[in-house]
Amino acid sequence: MLALVSPVTLAQTRRRSTRSSSSASAAAKKAEAIRAGATRVADQLKILTRFIYLLGGVAKGIEAADAAAQRKESPPEIIQRTQQQKTVIRTSLADVRAGLDKLELDFRTNPELNRYYIKLAGVAAGAAKAEEQAAANQLDQSGRTLLDVVNRLTDVLLEMLK
Repeated sequence: MLALVSPVTLAQTRRRSTRSSSSASAAAKKAEAIRAGATRVADQLKILTRFIYLLGGVAKGIEAADAAAQRKESPPEIIQRTQQQKTVIRTSLADVRAGLDKLELDFRTNPELNRYYIKLAGVAAGAAKAEEQAAANQLDQSGRTLLDVVNRLTDVLLEMLK
């Protein structure tokens, strides 16, 4: 029975198994990179949605305090606290933008994630725009701009899960 199996057949079988295991390894590496990238996108989504939630609650109070300050109806402590809240918002937005900048850079430079970069490109610019709006005391518009960023990140995540 052993004579019926030719050496060519055995050699071909060995080659195929070597190729498939290396391609399986490459596929597993690619899948892991995509999963890690999707996790990072999801983390940014969590950060942004939490920030937007908190911004919504603080923004109304700041707007009311600013209106009272313009009418000269606010004590100095309230004005000072409002300024501190604005500074915290600007600092937080700068941190959000920096995180999105890093995310974009990582997707652009990682070969496994590069194909998703096209949809991701511009999210940091959206955060920068929100940062500018917050600096101009347009907190509501800043939050709306961040919602657009959340939508883009969600689209990227959905694309990665296909």
